Amino acid sequence: MRHASASPPLLTPVLIAGSLILMIGFSIRASFGVFQIPIASEFGWARAEFSLAIALQNLAWGFGQPIFGAISERLGNRVAVLIGGALYALGLVLSAFAITPGQHQLLEIIVGFGVAGTGFGVILGVVGRATPEKHRSMAMGIATAAGSAGQVFGAPVAEILLGYMSWQSVFLIFAAVILLAMLAVPFLNAPDAHGENEPAEPLGVVLARALKDPSYILIFLGFFSCGYQLGFITAHFPAMVTEMCGAIAPNGMLAGIGITTTSILGAVSISVIGLANIVGTITAGWLGARYSRKNLLAGVYVLRTIAAATFILLPITPVSVLLFSVVMGALWLATVPLTAGLVAHIWGMRYMATLYGIVFLSHQIGGFLGVWLGGKMYDLTGDYTLVWWIGIGVGAFSAIVHLPVRENRAPAVVAAA
Repeated sequence: MRHASASPPLLTPVLIAGSLILMIGFSIRASFGVFQIPIASEFGWARAEFSLAIALQNLAWGFGQPIFGAISERLGNRVAVLIGGALYALGLVLSAFAITPGQHQLLEIIVGFGVAGTGFGVILGVVGRATPEKHRSMAMGIATAAGSAGQVFGAPVAEILLGYMSWQSVFLIFAAVILLAMLAVPFLNAPDAHGENEPAEPLGVVLARALKDPSYILIFLGFFSCGYQLGFITAHFPAMVTEMCGAIAPNGMLAGIGITTTSILGAVSISVIGLANIVGTITAGWLGARYSRKNLLAGVYVLRTIAAATFILLPITPVSVLLFSVVMGALWLATVPLTAGLVAHIWGMRYMATLYGIVFLSHQIGGFLGVWLGGKMYDLTGDYTLVWWIGIGVGAFSAIVHLPVRENRAPAVVAAA
């Protein structure tokens, strides 16, 4: 008597290892905004100086993503992640000894390439190939949520450590943690990038076809605002809260749990965003397996636009900061499993890491502008209001451009199925 084969599990060693690497890598990346004021204060720099360093990190991450995607597909995912981890740690160690804006800006480029090698492009490609179609969207949601889990404790841990040691020592500790995360790399075993029902075409042919596809271009353009908003908030929101938020009541509930200053609230807000995003990304992964991904993406951007406009139009208070952090957190990386899943669905898994990596470049160009403009506009105007409204505008743009995306599979993939 033949028995039906057991359903393949959702949780696998690949998913767990990939999630761990993302969690640690993103916990450190999400903490850079906490260093804005300490570094600028120590050297007497304008806010734009270290902002440009973080902006260049985002840009290098974007350019590095398709490069590491190609390395993953040609030399193996583990090689790509190990190179990324080494660059990440090296950049942090050297940054600890940097004393000029130019040095920080150059070294954050190395950190950015390290983030690319240990980030979504490579890890989601591995997870996607190791996960059957029925679980793929959910697995990508879980892996993305792991990055958010890191964000929950990354900024607060950095804030706590800065209370006991210099920012240079914190950078060295973070470098050691990244190297420890590389112990999970041996578990990143996944099938070759060749899908069972996908055409054996060279990367160049598939890439040329995708770049001529209007849907691919629209997805590329739409991911820009996600990077702009996330880059700005990660780098500047702690400082924005510190300087623009109303005072915390000394006898209130927040003071009772140790949040006594707006500086602490700024760091905690990044943690709250990460906590809410764990739920948001897993929910997005679940919804992406059942409903139109392009429509879900448009909905996410509409809700972000409404939340951001409401926040800046109302007085900024500790309550509004926390409420915005929860709402924005639920929408924070919900775009990632949906966008990655859309790319994989339309063009297949074989070159997913490279194709998604190119789309992610748009995200990081947006991140570069969000971080850099945040610092530049602050130095020109004295606050973050104008750059915040620019983010609201690009969010509305992304909601619109996702609507015409064609969600059916590309002809070459269908023909081989």
